[in-house]
Amino acid sequence: MKKFNKYLYDNINREYDRKNLYLYEVSALQEEIEAATGKEKEELQSKLKELVKNKKNHAYNKKLAEYKEKEKVFLADVKKKENQYRTKVDTSLPKNVQNLQVRLFRAKELVKFYQNYVKLTYDAELIYEQSKLEIAQIPPVIEFAKGCTKDLKEAQNKLSKIDNANNEKFNLEFKAFKEAENKKLQERIKEVKAKCKEGLISGQAKDNTIKELKRKYKEVLLVKSFECEKTYNEEIVKNKKYELSKTVKQKINTVNINVADLRRVYPIETEKTMPWVSWVTFLIPGLAQVINKQYIKAIIMFFATLYIYLMAIPYSLGYGNYKGDGIAGLITLAADGGRLDRSIIFMIEGILAIFLLLIGIFLMFICFKDANKVEKDTIKGTRYKSWIETKQTVFEDGFPYLVLSPAAIITIFIVCIPVVTTILLAFTGMGPDTQAKFGWEALKNYKMIFLGEGMVGAIFWRILGWTIVWTIGATTLAIALGFILAIVLNNDRIKGKVLFRSIYLLPWAVPAFISILFFSILFADGGTVINSLREVFGPNFSIKNDPFVIRVVLICIQAWLGIAYIFLLSTGVLQSINAELYEAADIDGATSFKKLTKITVPLVLFQTAPLLVGQYTFNFNNYSIIALFNNGGPFDPSKYGNLAGSSDLLISYIFKLTMNSQYQAIGATITVIISVALMIIAYIGYRNTDAFKRG
Repeated sequence: MKKFNKYLYDNINREYDRKNLYLYEVSALQEEIEAATGKEKEELQSKLKELVKNKKNHAYNKKLAEYKEKEKVFLADVKKKENQYRTKVDTSLPKNVQNLQVRLFRAKELVKFYQNYVKLTYDAELIYEQSKLEIAQIPPVIEFAKGCTKDLKEAQNKLSKIDNANNEKFNLEFKAFKEAENKKLQERIKEVKAKCKEGLISGQAKDNTIKELKRKYKEVLLVKSFECEKTYNEEIVKNKKYELSKTVKQKINTVNINVADLRRVYPIETEKTMPWVSWVTFLIPGLAQVINKQYIKAIIMFFATLYIYLMAIPYSLGYGNYKGDGIAGLITLAADGGRLDRSIIFMIEGILAIFLLLIGIFLMFICFKDANKVEKDTIKGTRYKSWIETKQTVFEDGFPYLVLSPAAIITIFIVCIPVVTTILLAFTGMGPDTQAKFGWEALKNYKMIFLGEGMVGAIFWRILGWTIVWTIGATTLAIALGFILAIVLNNDRIKGKVLFRSIYLLPWAVPAFISILFFSILFADGGTVINSLREVFGPNFSIKNDPFVIRVVLICIQAWLGIAYIFLLSTGVLQSINAELYEAADIDGATSFKKLTKITVPLVLFQTAPLLVGQYTFNFNNYSIIALFNNGGPFDPSKYGNLAGSSDLLISYIFKLTMNSQYQAIGATITVIISVALMIIAYIGYRNTDAFKRG
């Protein structure tokens, strides 16, 4: 037999004695059995078996059974009395107030019955205390509603009897009064302005005084307007309607919250020792909540059941797919499909099916955890939360999750599914000859890349080497030049700083593609620049047709484009450095170089290091400059075939592989490799920055 606790505990572990004397005796015997040995233990076990065997004949259980029978009859009788009383309530009151009157009647009836059983069970004591609280707090709400209703009817009655002639007479009087008050206001404003001109008060005092005069003018008009009987009664009607719809609702809600709060100080007793309901019903979210009598929560969680069994599972089995076959299609990739079936569609719909199933499993887990917690709390002695308490918890503690959930779902479908598709595509044989139908190839693509097999593998390592050189060269040069410019311009002896800063920011202000296209045209063969350079470097000199020269030029162009951003970052940090640090260094006799290396550089790097790491990552995947400047050229078929050019980076190489040559699987493989490598390198870079360590 599962062990019972001798005491009950609430949600903050406050201890309560059991009122169920049968369970108390069982738990006491179980404790004694644990401490006993030998013959004494056997005698106690025998005594416990006898107690459990005669459970129905236990004095407490007889009283409890008698109480439940009486309660059943009593509640049925109260229901009849409620229905009779409902016909007698004041129908002129709002519906929620009528329900409140019935609720008060019920509370008075409940108090009479349950006061006789408060010592028998915590359930009876809770209902008794809740009813007492309702008897104390509901009447003021009803009286407030009756007062509002009475005032509303009186104001509406007065409005219907108002004489239009008197109303027009007041309007004329009010108009004259308004003109007179406005005249006084303008005179006072003139006096205030005159004092300001004479220098008797400040401009700020003048503005404040005029604002105060206008405020008082509006107040006087408002007070006067209420002398009109029509306006006064219209305002009364408006206010009383608001109080009956909003204020009364708030007061009722306060009563409900106070009644619900009593549940926290009255435990619950149950003979259940295992949370079996949540385990038996976990396949049907919401069913456990019904059994636990949390009906509103159950309705909400039944939507998860509908989603799982009407959407997620059918879709994963192929029902509702566009062309695929659910998860099975992800395995077969349309190998046995029809002529019009495409493997990529089967793959995407299979991945979508898995994500839908995962969401369903997550929802099922959430519902199971909720039901399981309620059961465990009930066994411990803690009452489950009422709907009012649950709603409060959701809108207070759960609000961030409610806000984040839509974004998380969108992220899953917009980001995660394409990423997973790319990863899985790397293990297939999708290529120029297998666009419609392709199968799984395991690690064949990775083997080809890492071993440098074939033209694709050999090109990868050549382009990877150039990409690394490009990333380090272009980014480091931009950082160095931007930092140097910032330090020079930060010098106090430099005049016209605003002008220089504006000039240095121009490369960032102008769209990058315009600058790249400009340089592409500027360095084209036959242009003035190239013709001038040929006089120095010879007639065969070319930028776009020489692999070494174009790479150097690309590094310089990207450095030019990146200088402005680094300059801006460094300038911001340099201006925030405390001048006292440099003053202390001067006192210690530090040279300018020492101050630069020991103060300036460390502080700038501390603030900007994470962003600088991001710059390296960005340039590694910088597609636009390669595509716009020379489309990856010059092209050398002996080294790169027809797959890439001498200045292509990995990102542009992937584009040409997938879009031009239709090697989607190889492109996906390279994408996965460089993505993993970049994440590792970026993580190592971030971990080694002071900002990351101290953060």
